[in-house]
Amino acid sequence: MIDHRSLGRELELFGSDPLIGAGLPYWLPAGVAVRSSIEDYLRRVERRAGYQHVYSPVLARRQLFELSGHWAHYRDDMFPPMPDGGEDSELVLRPSLCPGHALIYRSHPRSYRDLPVRLAELGPMFRAEASGVLGGLTRVRAIQLNDAHIFARHEQVADEVHAVLNLIEEAYGALGIRAHRFRLSLRGHSAKYVDDPGMWDLGEQALARVLVERGLDHDSVPGEGAFYGPKIDIQIVDPSGRESTLSTVQLDYFQPERFGLGYVGRDQVVRRPVMIHHSIVGSLERLVAHLIEVHEGVFPTWLAPCQVAILPVGDEQMHAAASLHGRLIELDVRASVVAPDRGTLGGRIRAHRRVPYLAVVGDREVADNLVSLRLRDGSRLDQHPPQAAIERIIEVISRRAHNP
Repeated sequence: MIDHRSLGRELELFGSDPLIGAGLPYWLPAGVAVRSSIEDYLRRVERRAGYQHVYSPVLARRQLFELSGHWAHYRDDMFPPMPDGGEDSELVLRPSLCPGHALIYRSHPRSYRDLPVRLAELGPMFRAEASGVLGGLTRVRAIQLNDAHIFARHEQVADEVHAVLNLIEEAYGALGIRAHRFRLSLRGHSAKYVDDPGMWDLGEQALARVLVERGLDHDSVPGEGAFYGPKIDIQIVDPSGRESTLSTVQLDYFQPERFGLGYVGRDQVVRRPVMIHHSIVGSLERLVAHLIEVHEGVFPTWLAPCQVAILPVGDEQMHAAASLHGRLIELDVRASVVAPDRGTLGGRIRAHRRVPYLAVVGDREVADNLVSLRLRDGSRLDQHPPQAAIERIIEVISRRAHNP
């Protein structure tokens, strides 16, 4: 059974240290390559869909989270506040990004013509998870979240939720993962949930309609909503059969009211927007853990930490290998030279069996100015001039094809 914790360490993607603490993994260069590829992809996808990217602080005064409702409904999952020099002044590590985005929205007046306003951020947040549930990348205390918030008019909500689900489907296709099931997560009866039945009815009915319109089978589960509103959760299953939530779309009528958010309507009356929280792929930690297990460490070419391993047969081909390496790096292809002193050619090929392309450079390749490409499944491609070989590799990466 594939476990991302052992395989991730074998592939040198991430690690941990007791001096840093449980639930706080660090990312190694190979892991950063995977993570950065995902981040770049998400930003491009979001920009194409009309999102504007922002950065918001990871710390804020406690009053911000009192206003957002997190302090009353989510305090047990937050780290203790830190004194800020005054008797009533404390700073808190944020447990979510939505309060900051609400403040950004209200930073200047809005008209109905401006909506929907779509704000996105790849940003850290912090959860005081119990030490007993922490493990690998799936449950951590410092979370890098692909997060976004749409501020929309009521009549725009259905179209915006449909558009978010389209983005999620697109991302899953590019990443080579699939949704296991859709869950409509509803209100519960504990003090955790905002007590406003009318608000909950409005949100639950709106999300249910979208799921029905898309023909998506789903389970309605009470007690799984966010404290401020209902959500659609996209569930995934790991190779051992354990289910978890990866992506989510949430409707929020609560925080716009709390923050006094508004826009001027056609009739010049100030109205409240609806706040749609969503994450296309959830936290990067949980996503990468799932990708490691689903692909068994054999990532699609565009995600692979090393996309081309260059193997000179002997020392006399090192200059040609270095030249090819330089051209690839210049074009943002992740490549490395595996020198002859690292073992026999066969041994080096086996050691790099997870790399999408192996470029073998021998006497013939140097003499004829050619590149011999091998794929990780063992097949060989026709020899190409270096430029043609590079163009082929870049084309596969740009298409985000799952196989070379």
